[in-house]
Amino acid sequence: MSAEVDTAPNGDAAGAALADLLVELDRCIGDLVEARERAETLLRERRSGGAWLDIVTRESRPLVVERISTVLATLSAAGHTWRREQAAALRAEQVSINRIAALFGVTRQRISALLRADPAEEPRGA
Repeated sequence: MSAEVDTAPNGDAAGAALADLLVELDRCIGDLVEARERAETLLRERRSGGAWLDIVTRESRPLVVERISTVLATLSAAGHTWRREQAAALRAEQVSINRIAALFGVTRQRISALLRADPAEEPRGA
């Protein structure tokens, strides 16, 4: 499943962040499908009487748990960037911090911190 992503107009950081999020979502969906298939194989091996040590020792990398951890980190980073840029775009449209907080379901303090965050200091997802 691949989203059709248009490049965001110049200066539209929120649009660019959303386009990046779509790319990461597609990548993560693929990784999760592979992790699920591998998990099914592991479960079949276990139900056939395999010992966990044997099953895990034979599993090729990335392990299911590693793949899931990578997906979570990637989505967290891309989601945070999108949330920050969306909040900034709303603020640029003169939407109050209280209203943005209500839209996002968080406190106004969280929105204030989000808007103050320096994007250059934030780590990228794996």
